[in-house]
Amino acid sequence: MATTVTPPKKRKREVIERAVIRFCGDSGDGMQITGSQFTNTVALYGNDLATLPDFPAEIRAPAGTLPGVSGFQVHFSSNDVYTPGDSVDALIAMNPAALKTNLADLKPNGILIANLDEFGETDLRKAQMTSNPLEDHSLDGYRLFPVELTKLTRAALRDLGLDSKSVDRCKNFFALGMCYWLYNRSMEATLRWIDDKFKSKSLLVQANKLAMQAGYSYCEATEAFQITYEIPPAKLAPGIYRNISGNAALAIGFVAASQKSGLPLFLGSYPITPASDILHELSAYKNFGVITFQAEDEIAAVTSAIGAAYGGSLGITTTSGPGMALKTEAIGLAVAVELPLVICDIQRGGPSTGLPTKTEQADLLQALFGRNSEAPVPVLAPSTPGDCFWIALEASRIATKYMVPVIVLSDGYLANGAEPWRIPLLKDLPEFPVSFETNPTDFKPYRRDPKTLARPWAVPGTPGLEHRIGGIEKQDVTGNVNYEPLNHEKMVRLRAEKVAAVAQDIPDVVPAGDASGDLLIVAWGSTYGPVTAALKAQRDKGHKIGHVHLRYLNPLPKNLGDVIGRYDRVLVPEMNMGQLLMLLRAKYLVDAQGLNKIQGKPFKQSEIERKIEQILADR
Repeated sequence: MATTVTPPKKRKREVIERAVIRFCGDSGDGMQITGSQFTNTVALYGNDLATLPDFPAEIRAPAGTLPGVSGFQVHFSSNDVYTPGDSVDALIAMNPAALKTNLADLKPNGILIANLDEFGETDLRKAQMTSNPLEDHSLDGYRLFPVELTKLTRAALRDLGLDSKSVDRCKNFFALGMCYWLYNRSMEATLRWIDDKFKSKSLLVQANKLAMQAGYSYCEATEAFQITYEIPPAKLAPGIYRNISGNAALAIGFVAASQKSGLPLFLGSYPITPASDILHELSAYKNFGVITFQAEDEIAAVTSAIGAAYGGSLGITTTSGPGMALKTEAIGLAVAVELPLVICDIQRGGPSTGLPTKTEQADLLQALFGRNSEAPVPVLAPSTPGDCFWIALEASRIATKYMVPVIVLSDGYLANGAEPWRIPLLKDLPEFPVSFETNPTDFKPYRRDPKTLARPWAVPGTPGLEHRIGGIEKQDVTGNVNYEPLNHEKMVRLRAEKVAAVAQDIPDVVPAGDASGDLLIVAWGSTYGPVTAALKAQRDKGHKIGHVHLRYLNPLPKNLGDVIGRYDRVLVPEMNMGQLLMLLRAKYLVDAQGLNKIQGKPFKQSEIERKIEQILADR
């Protein structure tokens, strides 16, 4: 009797434009590593992308509980990507808590891969669930794939002789292998990363490679997965790219500023989330003459940077909102002594400790006005992770040209998010050579440049350039201690005029979209991505909308008022209660409307689109 062999079913490969995938599990499940490796792989393939890492504030939240969930979202596409994605196409949930906290963002009929081994009674109780969602039909609206991730990982690694804890920690690579199969991505880049990461532990190299290959093979062998997805490379501008986060871009930008200015770079910093990575990054650049100092507190950090600036270095200090509060008096000192200093505030949710691992834009008023007396400083804000590089250069240029402290307002979303960044050519970087005062003849420490109002930079120890320095008011030109009322008013006004003079270096704003029309969106910082995506979508519907994204928040661009006057309505989206909105209303007497989100999460494109449609409907 003849035996009929049934050929394996042919898998369907579907070409799609974009996808959003999210890995989520316990903070010990390696979700950040998994997401980062998937990101690097799609970046090497040539997709445009944006990421949203999301991790808990608790260092050691109890395993399996809601506060301990960590996630990593990647939006990758064959076209331009502006946001990490409003909703998720594929969700990988390692336990019930991860499923519960992330399911709301999964699209109807989206792919849901759940670790079946972690849905026991104890696991469900930790996640505050009364029934098993894998069995109660509550997930019928999704394409559910319950997979024994833990059990299959153990089976793949059983002959290695590793302890059970080490084996179970490899299950994230099993899930990663599944996703590589699902989206037709090569494992080669991750295999090389594993070789380098665990090079001193050969067993872990084998374990993680085997787990990932097992995940890939599982999808190949099982009948459950009938479709794989192909997202072609994006048409990016020619050049050499690297995947970069905002904090890494700031660090590299400051190194570039040091090289272009000829100044040694000094970073005085106290570790604080989400700014600490800048300290970590810069500590690796000792070969470029970079000095990093981890201070005992925020005050020591900023004053050490001021001291470095006094000694002729490019002084940098990094922090977040609570640290800015502690640095306030010292920033006022830098204003008074008129030394170049760059202060990076990587904003997070507040007040107080607040939401240390979540994002916010609520330090704008603190940056502008949060010091005693009249102590204005220039304030700049990057718009994307890659733009952080250019902002670091520009802040350093302004600080040294005008002899003034400068504040950079980044935020947690930019700091931890990543995008493909085209590495600039050396000739594309701005030149700003710095010269120190060396002539002792008739030296006056507060004699000013007529164009910039900057005082000379006199390095201590230069013969004949001895002068007083400190927080007590100085006499104009001579720098002697002086308490005269008219002199004090003159010095206060001179320092303010110097900051105002920075406007001569600020290019006029040119709105994206329509140059005039029904609505102007004025925004700043990390709202750039969702605003840009919303603008494009709404203009495609026939609305006349423009978008001005402010990189310079103090002083503002000279023509901003004229641009605002060309539109019938003004919308200001911010992750705060309306701080830029208040400034625009006060300065330009415009009846602008705010869209305010204070949830520790970045805006979604859909949220901005809804507000645009509401404003235009009410017109």
